[in-house]
Amino acid sequence: MAQEYEQLLLKNQLCFPMYACSRKIVGNYTPYLKPLGLTYTQYIVMMVLWEKDSVNVGQLGEILHLDAGTLTPLLKRLEKAGYVSRERSKEDERVTVISITPEGEALKEKCMDIPMKMAMEGSALSEKDAKELYRLLYKFLEG
Repeated sequence: MAQEYEQLLLKNQLCFPMYACSRKIVGNYTPYLKPLGLTYTQYIVMMVLWEKDSVNVGQLGEILHLDAGTLTPLLKRLEKAGYVSRERSKEDERVTVISITPEGEALKEKCMDIPMKMAMEGSALSEKDAKELYRLLYKFLEG
C-alpha cells in the first residue's frame, strides 16, 4: 500500500479498538442478562432507573448517549415486560416520562451480582490501568 494511505489502515484507527472492546464487553454481559430477558442496552436503562426512579426520554438519552429513535422501541419492550411505565408529562405532552415499576425494582435484586461476575471475568488490565482507561473514556465522551 502506498505511503499516502497509511491513515486508512485499520490498525491506525483509534475507533476500531474502542468498537471491538465495546462489542466484547457487551458480549461478556450476555450470559448474565439473557436469562433475565434483558439486552445490555435495556440493562443500562434499568441501571439509570434504579438510581433515579423516573426520567424523561431526553434525559435518559443524554445520560446513555442514545437517541430517542434507539430508546423508544427499547422502552416499549421494557414496558411490555412490566419493568417500566411510560407516561406523557403533565407539564409538556411532548415529553415522555419513564418510571420504574415494582417489577422493575424487583429486577434489581436479580442483577445485584452481575457487576461482581463481570469483574471476575477479568481483563488484561491492572486496577490502576482500568481506572485510567475509565478516566480517559469519560474524557473522550465529554469532548
